[in-house]
This record gives sequence, structure tokens and C-alpha cells, in this order.
Amino acid sequence: MPNNSVVVNQIGKRYRIGAAPAQYRTFRETLIDTITNPKKRLHGKMTDSNSFWALDNISFNVAQGQALGIIGKNGAGKSTLLKILSRVTEPTTGSARINGRVGSLLEVGTGFHPELTGRENIFLNGAILGMKQHEIARKLDEIIAFSEVETFIDTPVKRYSSGMYLRLAFAVAAHLEPEILVIDEVLAVGDAEFQRKCLGKMSDVASQGRTVLFVSHNMSAIVRLTQETIVLEKGKMVMQAPTAEAVDYYLSHGFSQEGLRTWTAADIPADAEPFVPAEIRVLNPQGVISDTFRSTEPVTVEFEYRLAAPITGLRVGIYLLSTRGEFIFTSFDVDDTETFERLRVREAGTYISRCTIPADILNEGRFVLGVNASVFKIKRYFHDEQSLVFNVDGTGAPGTQWPEPRAGLIRPKLSWTIEVKE
Repeated sequence: MPNNSVVVNQIGKRYRIGAAPAQYRTFRETLIDTITNPKKRLHGKMTDSNSFWALDNISFNVAQGQALGIIGKNGAGKSTLLKILSRVTEPTTGSARINGRVGSLLEVGTGFHPELTGRENIFLNGAILGMKQHEIARKLDEIIAFSEVETFIDTPVKRYSSGMYLRLAFAVAAHLEPEILVIDEVLAVGDAEFQRKCLGKMSDVASQGRTVLFVSHNMSAIVRLTQETIVLEKGKMVMQAPTAEAVDYYLSHGFSQEGLRTWTAADIPADAEPFVPAEIRVLNPQGVISDTFRSTEPVTVEFEYRLAAPITGLRVGIYLLSTRGEFIFTSFDVDDTETFERLRVREAGTYISRCTIPADILNEGRFVLGVNASVFKIKRYFHDEQSLVFNVDGTGAPGTQWPEPRAGLIRPKLSWTIEVKE
């Protein structure tokens, strides 16, 4: 068995955008066009304004039995890379050598037919994902038990809820036994309990010595499941490093170092309307925007946004995370019942939602601030889990008379009493 399960050599993928399908051309027209504008016929990045490179000169190796994470912002080229490695699409340039049977989880539920029962879809989807019939039969009971849809397994999946559908689809995909497993953001299915169950299953797969390529925006999952990670940015590979180092780079790279993040029109998805984020900033007690704070002083967070139309039931909030993707807390601007009732309908206009993280709460280190705007169980207008990064300096914090790092993400100043009992 070769030492490397995957060898990627200078892969590039070029897509054509914004161009209407070309009409049939005569040989005479093609010949004249080639003579008058020869550069237009050349294959190159700079000669066609209607194309872009989703991947550009990507090279890396994955050792047998290694779990490799692939991270990057939306549009970085992560899914395109996995599609090439799974032979769903071909690269424009370069090559990839795969040594071993590949199981791909690019889209949960690929191959499910709405008219077939859950049991029938297990066999159908398993076959599409590369399993033999006897392998599927051997795994059938385990797949059904994992999915937790035993009662409805002989019901057509068109009658399943979205949660049931996703559970069954993941259960099929997770019980493959290939040498190389390619996983694209499949842990974002189901409720929190089922996500933990899926994460545990993926951890088992990784620990069995199979080669795993794992794409996710969940940094905790990346840290837990992989030993090494590559970072993609705008189609280019900017880093390949041990996972902890790569995750820290990803969460801090590209963010403002002045405690300020501004969103441009290109950063805002179309389905965010009528919510338009403007900027988020963190301020010190003097009201000055900063990226570094003492743990002994409060941190003020301001999120400025505009509503192009009224929204009923809107809640705007922040997430505070560690640089390993661990959630520390979540807070919304209408957590107070009285405030929520007063602002049940938020009219069109420009707003600033402001909150303060109290002094003597955070430990020293780096923290990631995310934002969210949603209507509970109705719609999520905007979500950016890594808006900006700021630093906390522990100088003067309780216990600093001992020159030792203190474990934990928070460092609260608690009230203690010392009683001498006679």
C-alpha cells in the first residue's frame, strides 16, 4: 500500500460565469475570429473576462491513515476540491492520484428517491456511494438503528420530515467502509444531540486508520477529528500546518486588527434582505475602538445595521468563541422580555445594538466575536460566526501574583470569605 493515499499536484479549476450559451458558429466565422483576435482563443486566466478560477495551483499530499481538515471562507474552493478528488468533476489543470476506494459525503441524501421507502433508499443510496449489496445488507440494522427512524423505515421518504430525511441519509453515508472518506460539511444536520452522535461516528472512522478529508466550518470538529489542516483562500492554498496552528490562523487572518469589521455589499448574501449589516466594533472604557483589552476592564460591543423594511420578532445578537471554535456564550438584544415586547416590530431604519461584557470575566487570550440576526424558528437573516478577533491581556487580573497561566476561557473575580473556625 502506498504511503500517500492522496497526491494532489498543481490542481486548478476554471469556471465560466455570466455567459449565455454560445450559438453554433460556422467554420468561416471561427477562422476569421481566430485570425483577428488570436488571444481570445488561448487558454488562460487573463484572456477571458467571463471566467474565474475556483482553484489555482493547489498541491498537497495526504498520508495513509491521516485525517486532513480543509477550511476556508465560503467561496474559497473547498467543495470544488472535494468534487475533483471524488471524480464528480475534472480539474482544468493539474492532477490528483487517489490510492484506495473513495467514499464521498459531498451532499447528504444524494440518490434518495422520494417515492421509495427508507429501506429501499438505503440500498439505492448505498449502491450510489459505492457499497456492494451484501455490504449494505450486513450494515442494514446498524444503519436503521443509528438513524432512529425504525418506525418509518418502510414508509416512502417523501413523507419524512426534513430531520428524519437527514438522519437516514447521514446514517447511510456514515457507515461506509472505504479506504478514503471525503466529507463535506455533513455534521450540520439534525438537532444538537444528533450532531454530537454524528461527530462521535466521524471520530470513530478517523480513529480506525482510514484516510479522511474533512471540510467544515465547525472549528471544534476540525480540531477534534484532524491532525493536519489546509487553509484555502480565494482558490489558493495559503497554509498547510498542524490543525491547531491552521485553525488559529484561519480565525484571525483577514479580520480587522483595529477591533472593527465593516461589511461591503459583496459580503452580504442576497437572502439577508431586508437586514443589511454595516459594521461591528469593540470599544474600551474610554469609548475608543481597540483590539486589545485588559481582563480587568469591560468591553463594549456595538453592532450597527440597517433595516430596509420592518421585521417582526427580530433578535440581533453576538456569539463569543475561543480561537478553537468553542462557544463561550450567546446573547441577544431582546433577551429581556420587556424589551422584546417593546420592539416586537422593528421598523425600517438604522440601528445600533450595544452590549457590554463585564470586567473580570474573560481570561487572557484571543477571542472571536460572531453576529446573528434572526427571527426565532422562522428565518435567519444574517450570520457571521467569525466577524472579528480581539485580545485580552491578563495584567492585574486576580491571581496574577503567581506567574502561571490559569486554565479556562473565563477568569471571573469571585467573592470569597475566609472563616477561622475556633
